[in-house]
Amino acid sequence: MTGIDADVLARAAEEVRRATGDQVIADMFQRSMADNLPAVAERRPDGTTFVLTGDIPAMWLRDSAAQLRPYLVLCGDDPGLQDVLIGVLHRQLEYIVIDPYANAFNREATGEGHTTDETEMSPWVWERKYEIDSLCYPLELAYRLWRITGREDVIDDRFRAAADAILELWTVELDHEARSAYRFQRHDEEPTDTLVREGRGRLTTPTGMSWSAFRPSDDATEHGFNVPGNMFASVVLGYVQAIASEVLRDESLAARAKELKAGIDEGIALYGVVEHPTFGRVYAYEVDGAGERLLMDDANMPSLLSLPMTGFAAADDPTYLATRSLLLSPENPYYYSGTHASGIGSPHTPLSHVWPIALAVQGLTSTSAEERQQLLELLRDTTGGTGQMHESFHCDDPTVFTREWFSWANAMFCELALAHAGRTL
Repeated sequence: MTGIDADVLARAAEEVRRATGDQVIADMFQRSMADNLPAVAERRPDGTTFVLTGDIPAMWLRDSAAQLRPYLVLCGDDPGLQDVLIGVLHRQLEYIVIDPYANAFNREATGEGHTTDETEMSPWVWERKYEIDSLCYPLELAYRLWRITGREDVIDDRFRAAADAILELWTVELDHEARSAYRFQRHDEEPTDTLVREGRGRLTTPTGMSWSAFRPSDDATEHGFNVPGNMFASVVLGYVQAIASEVLRDESLAARAKELKAGIDEGIALYGVVEHPTFGRVYAYEVDGAGERLLMDDANMPSLLSLPMTGFAAADDPTYLATRSLLLSPENPYYYSGTHASGIGSPHTPLSHVWPIALAVQGLTSTSAEERQQLLELLRDTTGGTGQMHESFHCDDPTVFTREWFSWANAMFCELALAHAGRTL
């Protein structure tokens, strides 16, 4: 079994119904939670769990963890579900050791995927777009499962090996120009699918932050240092430090995590904060260390909007609130407003397309119960008649959308519904 216990889910759905006063939202929640995980999760003979990313026969490190967030909220009462989630974590950790630069992996070493990319591919790797956040999500999942379940089988030698690989990579990528051997080129595709300068990416100068080739959207970074990705890395390095000290009794690993976190935090403070003439002190989305900076946000997590969810800033932090005001305004080039919806989209999808993920994040980071309710109702009303969340939809016509079914977006809707009912991570 790869799903959630029916009684646990029924109780949660009733909590959602009472909180929202809306049977349709409660039914959408219950259906998504019942169907989402079994549709993508496959228990393997070795005890690990392989998770498909939507309709693609591969497992993305980021998506496979993000899809689990609402199940983490409820897994404390469901030991069978805990087994499935721990199995996901253990497979992720094994993948990371194979290639920490890869973002998506095959079920077996079949050699399927983007085989014509110019990079160091392995038969296990489906795609090798390096994204800093792809390494953050498994570390967060490990920490949350450890804290929520208290089970000794969450953290084992696989965690130690993966954490070592991640810290080594993030340290190398502090100075991508001088130290990194990573290269990536994809020919005859969109410009956002490849790196310039023969696969090295645009020129950067060290900042204290760790370089990333691609964003959470899988689009190439413009300036190398993705600020929300580094913020997430800072948070999970704190998790590594805690696990290394309290579980593994490995003070060397804990000290390495602490030192790297301190340097990234300093880099964010020095380079990732901008004084905006209208909004004041705000966070940039990307910087290059040589004066270039990008003020925007993307719908994909980790985003600047999602900082309270990733744990870097409180929802009432003044700099976060100023940044949030900028992001939810025309100053963000990917904020779209139409007759049916207003919200954040992405250069990854067509113009004027709002992402349900971003709407859910907006609700999950809001301090207003009224705003959460409004956003749940908006998500309910913009499925284009399918009853499912999409990757994106046109802000003037929800029947125009990308990806009819998107597991990650369904999970985010469910997490928002649970949060509105008082159940949070």
